[in-house]
Amino acid sequence: MGVDTKKLRNRIKSVDSTLHLTTAMGLVASSKIRRAMDAMFKSREYSAAIEKVVQNLAGSRECEKSPYMAQQNAGKTCIIVIAGDRGLAGGYNSNIFRLARQYPDAEFIAVGKRACDVYGGSFNAERFSFEQASALSKELCSRFAEGEFSRIGIISTEYISMMSQESRISWILPLSRTEEKSDLTGIIFEPDELSVLNTAVPLYVAGTIIAHVRESFASEVAARRCAMDSAGKNAKQMIDDLQLKYNRARQSAITQEITEIVAGSGM
Repeated sequence: MGVDTKKLRNRIKSVDSTLHLTTAMGLVASSKIRRAMDAMFKSREYSAAIEKVVQNLAGSRECEKSPYMAQQNAGKTCIIVIAGDRGLAGGYNSNIFRLARQYPDAEFIAVGKRACDVYGGSFNAERFSFEQASALSKELCSRFAEGEFSRIGIISTEYISMMSQESRISWILPLSRTEEKSDLTGIIFEPDELSVLNTAVPLYVAGTIIAHVRESFASEVAARRCAMDSAGKNAKQMIDDLQLKYNRARQSAITQEITEIVAGSGM
């Protein structure tokens, strides 16, 4: 019986140590949430504004000759995969990689340490800057305009709420002409609409990339906090259950010893 109580005591200490770890990681995630959310909302606004400009330009007849418009070419698919810098965030990373496996022939560009471990690269999701997004955008737009890629997409995580985040794929190039009438009335472009569109597209792609990275990071932080909260609750429940078993085993051992003493004194 003594061996059993020792094992239970060691198990309680082990789970308690894990509880301290999950609590600490949950606190770190909580401290990052507000900053990550602010960055996400700001990048969403920038991305939406420049996307509207590009969509209006793409809707004009003059811009149909742009190399960024929908066209038939034999180029390959390029996908930017945005995963987390760390694990212990529930299904955050696994959902991203599950979606990426649906495109086995694509060329992948990784953002986030977990994605870099799989596809190579050195982009850190938390510290990914607009300068890095701009440099990446220029490279991708150049390769697309030369016909190397037929389409460019981003696999990322959409932030829905603190409790819900969903992996998604968004296609950013080629541009397509919408059915809606272009809202360019009264606007004069210099030197012309086509030149403005071709200049704006790299900015649009960079803005879209940084917006997806920042939204994915906010999703990662939220997912990690939820995962750590859940792990902490489970650890506390395990400790309570183990403590109950330990007390019962200890009481049983004491009862056994008393019984043996009483039985020995009557001989």
